[in-house]
Amino acid sequence: MRSKQYRSSVIAWLASLAGLFILLATAVAAQAQTFTVIHTFTGGDDGAAPLAGLIMDRAGDLYGTASSGGLVSSNCEWPLSATQCGTAFQLKHAGSGWFFTPLYLFQGGSDGYRPAARMVFGTNGLLYGTTLAGGGYSCSYYTQGCGIVFQLRPPANACKTAICNWNETVIYRFDGTGPESGPLVFDQAGNLYGTAGGGDGSYVYDLSPGSGGWTQNVLSFFNNGDSLYNGVVFDAAGNLDGADAGAGYGGVYQLTHSGSGWTFHRLFDITDIGAEGLDPLGGVILDNAGNIYGSTAGYGPNGGGTVFELSAGTWNFNLLYGFSSNLAFPGPEESLTMDAAGNLYGTTDEDGAYAKGNVFKISPSSNGWIYTDLYDFTGGSDGAYPVSNVVIDAQGNLYGTTSEGGAGSCQYGCGTVWEITP
Repeated sequence: MRSKQYRSSVIAWLASLAGLFILLATAVAAQAQTFTVIHTFTGGDDGAAPLAGLIMDRAGDLYGTASSGGLVSSNCEWPLSATQCGTAFQLKHAGSGWFFTPLYLFQGGSDGYRPAARMVFGTNGLLYGTTLAGGGYSCSYYTQGCGIVFQLRPPANACKTAICNWNETVIYRFDGTGPESGPLVFDQAGNLYGTAGGGDGSYVYDLSPGSGGWTQNVLSFFNNGDSLYNGVVFDAAGNLDGADAGAGYGGVYQLTHSGSGWTFHRLFDITDIGAEGLDPLGGVILDNAGNIYGSTAGYGPNGGGTVFELSAGTWNFNLLYGFSSNLAFPGPEESLTMDAAGNLYGTTDEDGAYAKGNVFKISPSSNGWIYTDLYDFTGGSDGAYPVSNVVIDAQGNLYGTTSEGGAGSCQYGCGTVWEITP
C-alpha cells in the first residue's frame, strides 16, 4: 500500500497542474491585460475594507472611502468588528506611479463613521458622501446614530506636509433609518438624491439646501423588507431609476416627477429566478438610448447571478450573461460601468477561478454579448471580494477596490486598490 506522503505528493502535483491550467486559461481570457495593485491598505490611517468603488476627477486622480481603519474609538462601535471609524482617501498620479493621501479620518459619534458608499463631486467641486452609522440621533440599529451625509472641502491654505486633512462638514444626520450603501446623485439645482433603509423600511429621498441647512424630503416609501442598496440614477427625462432587492425576488422601478411630488412606477419584477437571477444589489445604469442595465447577485441560468438589459419603453428583459457558480450570491454587488463603445464592465464578489471575485467585460456583437474575464482575484497580495464598481480613464485603464486580501493588520487582509491596463 502506498504511503500517505506519496498520496499527498500526488495530490499536490495534480493541484499544481490544475492551477497551471487555470492560470493559462486566465491569461488567455485576460487578452494581455496587465493587473497592478496601486495601494495596499494597512488598517492604519489609510483605512481598511473599502466596501465601495472609486470616482475620478478631470485630472485622472482617484477618490474613495474605506469602511474601517483610521481612528480607533469607542464612538465607532460596530457589531462583530473592531471599533475603527473609516477614512476617505485620494490616489494622485505621481509620475508613473500613484501617491496615496488620507483626506479625512472619521471621528464617530455625532461625526459619523463606517463610510460604505462611493463619494460624488458636487457642482462646487467638493466631495459628498454618506456613512452607515454615527450622527448622534436615534437609530433602529446603532447606539451612535444611523449615519450622516458629509461634505469634504480641501484646506484653504496650501499644505506644507505630504499628508493634509480636508475639512469635513456634516450636512445631514439621519434619524431612525439611515442611508444605504449606494452613492448620492445631484440634480442641476444642487439637490442631493439617495436611498435609505433599515428597521423602519426603505425609501428614496432628496436633500435640499437652504439658509437653515439641508432638508430631507421622502419621495417614495417602500415596504418593510425591500432593500435599496445602490441608490438611484437620473435618466434623460429627469426620472429617477433604481433597483430594489429583498422583498420578493427584486426588480427595477422608476420615479417620475409630477407637480410637487413623485409618482412610483414598477418597470420590471423578477418572477423567474432560474432565468432572470435574484437580488439586483448593484443598482442600474442607462445608455444614451434609455435602455437600463443591471445585474443580480445570485441564481440565473448558471447559478451565479446575471447581467441584464431592460429595453427602453417596453422594459422587456434581455439576459446578457449568466455567471456560473454553486455559491449562494457570488455575482455583482455594485453598478456596472459602460464605456463609449457600449462595453459593460463590473466585478463579482465571489466568482472567478478562485471564488474570490473577478473583473469582467461584456461586449455587444452581431451574435449577442461576449463575456471576457479580465482578472481573477486569488485572495493573496492582489486582494479578494471586490464590492466595487469599475472606473475607466481616458486611456482605457480600469480601476477598483477589493474589500479583503492584500496585507495589513486585518485578519483576512485590509483590501487593495487595483489597476488594469489594456
